Amino acid sequence: MIPAGKRAAVIRALDDEGVDYVVTDETSGREYTAVATFPLPTAAVEPVLERLREEGIDESTYTVIVAAETVISRRFEALEDEYAEDADHAGNYISREELQAKAEDLLSGLRTYVLMTVISAVIATAGLLLDSPATVVGSMVIAPLIGPALSAAVGTVIDDEEIFRRGVRMQVIGVVVAIAAATLFAFAIRSLALVPPGIDPLEFAEVSERLAPNVLILVVAIGAGIAGIVSLMTGVSEAIVGVMIAVALIPPAAAVGIGIAFQIPRLLLGAGVIVAVNVLSINLSALVMLWYEGYRPQRWFREDDARSAFVKRVAILAVAIAVLSVFLGGVTYDTYVASTTEADIRTAVGDELESMDSEMELIELDVDRGGTLPPRNTERVVVTVGAPPNTNAEVVALVLDRRIEMVVDEDVRIEVRLVEVSRA
Repeated sequence: MIPAGKRAAVIRALDDEGVDYVVTDETSGREYTAVATFPLPTAAVEPVLERLREEGIDESTYTVIVAAETVISRRFEALEDEYAEDADHAGNYISREELQAKAEDLLSGLRTYVLMTVISAVIATAGLLLDSPATVVGSMVIAPLIGPALSAAVGTVIDDEEIFRRGVRMQVIGVVVAIAAATLFAFAIRSLALVPPGIDPLEFAEVSERLAPNVLILVVAIGAGIAGIVSLMTGVSEAIVGVMIAVALIPPAAAVGIGIAFQIPRLLLGAGVIVAVNVLSINLSALVMLWYEGYRPQRWFREDDARSAFVKRVAILAVAIAVLSVFLGGVTYDTYVASTTEADIRTAVGDELESMDSEMELIELDVDRGGTLPPRNTERVVVTVGAPPNTNAEVVALVLDRRIEMVVDEDVRIEVRLVEVSRA
């Protein structure tokens, strides 16, 4: 839309940029005198619009961006070649206007968003209790969580508080709804005896892997946030990347619900930390990536406000992640200690048995560590030993007890189980 007195300047700018255009008179009697229509390669949209802004064409006019099936223009191919190098360097990123429009489109209606989140959380909970990776993956495909996370980041860098607040609000609603739906579904399954009475959900691999999060989950969440925002900036479909973001949020939220329904504090704590860290990390990585790629408000005097909001929100997210990372670091260290302790015990028991009787062998070793929060101590060690008939179990137990306590350097309850082994 060309305002009065700007027609010559707009035409001159388009000619200088080598753009084919059509200018139509505007006869509605408003403050605009003409409409200019012209095709651009994706990489040329932002530079050309910036040139038009310099001529006085700002966001009070309308910019319509569509995917052209074909362009009939003698100079369009030359324009594509001119911006091809910039496109390769900049990743073929879309303009600020298109980014804002896509961010608004990602914020679906609240009813649909809640319904899809509930369905996704219920399916994920069923998948965890079935110990079915395929079902868990299926739940991620329909999760609508990518939109709010990316929209909050876009709202910050372009200084659109409405988009930012709506994105944050819908993220909170999504996490709360997912946990509530998973809790109610898991409680119903337990109450209706649809799972065997006395079953321990921690026996399932899909549940137990959300029990003790370590620092590697930061890599998953940060990677998901970066991939999501890159897909948004390049105009690529966000559907596949949305699955990656759902990986970071839906299964742990379902695990939190199972922890509440089955009254397992360790699972509730571990999966809850995963959810919190992932939400914060996705937002942080998306926000930093957008700012790094140069997206700013259209008007220069709003850039200071956007920069202030960016610094403040990045600081809050970074501090929150750092606090939670203390827990992640503790769990990672505790897991390392547990694995090395078990390996040392296994080696010591094997050496001791071999020195006592060459026919004795270690069949199984279970190491129980007490407590919910790290650091945890080794409380009980159960050793199953294969031995020839008439082996004195009491002697074996005393020897192994002394040797294991030397390894762990603490008072540990040792249980030795002998299994008679005959060789032929």
